[in-house]
Amino acid sequence: MEWLETLFGFLDELLGSAVYFPFLLLAVGLFFTLYLGFPQIRFFRHAWDVLRGKETPGDAPGDTSHFQALSTALSGTVGTGNIGGVAFAIYLGGPAALFWMWMTAFLGMTTKYVEVTISHQYRTRDEQGRMAGGPMYYMERGLNMRWLAVFFALATVVSSFGSGNMPQSNNVAAGIEASFGVPPWITGAVLSVLLGAVIVGGIRRIAVVAASIVPVMGVLYAIGAVAVAMVNYDQLLPSFAAIFENAFNGSAAAGGFLGASFAYAFNRGVNRGLFSNEAGQGSAAIAHASARTEKSVSEGMVSILEPFIDTLVICTLTGLVILSSGVWTEKFENTFSPIETEFVSGSYSESNPGDVAALFAHLDLSPPQDDPVRPWTGTLQVRNGVALLEGVTVIHNRSIAEDVTFVVGSEAYSGDLEVAGGKLSTAGVELVGRSLLHSVPLTAEAFKRGLLGDWGQYVVTVGLALFAFSTAIAWSYYGDRAMTFLFGVQTVMPYRMVYVLGFFCATIIDTSLIWLISAVTLALMTLPNLIGLVLMRKEVRSLTRDYWDEVRARRD
Repeated sequence: MEWLETLFGFLDELLGSAVYFPFLLLAVGLFFTLYLGFPQIRFFRHAWDVLRGKETPGDAPGDTSHFQALSTALSGTVGTGNIGGVAFAIYLGGPAALFWMWMTAFLGMTTKYVEVTISHQYRTRDEQGRMAGGPMYYMERGLNMRWLAVFFALATVVSSFGSGNMPQSNNVAAGIEASFGVPPWITGAVLSVLLGAVIVGGIRRIAVVAASIVPVMGVLYAIGAVAVAMVNYDQLLPSFAAIFENAFNGSAAAGGFLGASFAYAFNRGVNRGLFSNEAGQGSAAIAHASARTEKSVSEGMVSILEPFIDTLVICTLTGLVILSSGVWTEKFENTFSPIETEFVSGSYSESNPGDVAALFAHLDLSPPQDDPVRPWTGTLQVRNGVALLEGVTVIHNRSIAEDVTFVVGSEAYSGDLEVAGGKLSTAGVELVGRSLLHSVPLTAEAFKRGLLGDWGQYVVTVGLALFAFSTAIAWSYYGDRAMTFLFGVQTVMPYRMVYVLGFFCATIIDTSLIWLISAVTLALMTLPNLIGLVLMRKEVRSLTRDYWDEVRARRD
């Protein structure tokens, strides 16, 4: 796993975690917001009319209704990003990260409108007579840039595993294991069988399942979140205030949270916002291409609602639950992830402002050149699971770990352990102790602080299972449309088989590595799509103008 961590960490630094990436994403959204005159505000009410079928004749070409297309797209976005992704962003960037998730969603409403409109305009039918669309089609047929279309389609196939498949099964397996004690491989096996049964039916079966799951899971999750907010109502306003106060100067240290710079909060907030609503990634445009309508702009209108529901509603609920409950600054007993664990030289304490400042800089996106926090190398003598850590501090999940014990299976370890460059190099030994949590476990702890008590975690577990499963089925469709574009419909079934296998395998892979993979694959789709959208800007504005001329003429 170590070489994979190094590889994807390097790629992430070049792509999603690079300084330019969040600025580019927001810049394109801001450009189109101004260029089209704030469509996310002006078109919002009309989008609901289109969704209800008021603007579309019943015999329009397509495979799904507007509602089914939106449900499929939402099922692809409403997933672990809304439960685990928000928690991961707050764990990394504090309250400020949620502000930048909001900004990504607000501007993303316009970006989503643009990418869906132009992709729908250039959709076509495959060899079996079903709709095939997405950014690769406007790139090839609108821009005459086959090479860019091929790159995007290949990135979509890879990203179907990195965004829609592996993070989903990994997180749901972890959640079910924590709540019910079910081994991850059993969860993976059961859900993989169900996944295969759904996706073999193609877009029509996927759309029907998505339209059934999305409303149910949204209502269930909202009820659980409100139950927590009612108990912690006195912390809701302070939580809102912290989000805005820290937006432009980073999040200060609090409890076990060592703080986050503006750059970290900005980068992770935008990055997780994109992972959640996928505005700019181009994925949802593939689902919307199946909608029955003669006017591509009308489906673009419907897509405006997607980031609003996904991020401004559901992600906000998650964020406020985590912040108002206070769990984001608390340490909980957990098994340490090797990727997130580091042994550093020196004894550090959260009660010492100087130590907090040094660790804050060490854990930032770009540690200082003269970083005084150094990885430790040496031999640990462990007796009955306890090591003498004098002059050594264990960092886990960006916090100072406490009550650390060393185990092999369920037994305390005794013997010598080798640590090299801050990493434990002796195989087979796990660390257990108290540290900050992130992703799904953090959200589950927050939901325990409500009216439902410990039962609140089951809302997260069930919601996660529904969210993750629906996301996986939507992304299987994105991947098979990309495979159809690249190699033809005969490759779809082999792709689906590999997709189901990947879904199962990801249940037993380290969570932190999964998030790295998802960040890299997400960026590989987003960059070519953003370039293509800017190049198609004039046609999008022309289509929008023509659409409104027709609407006004009908009304007159």
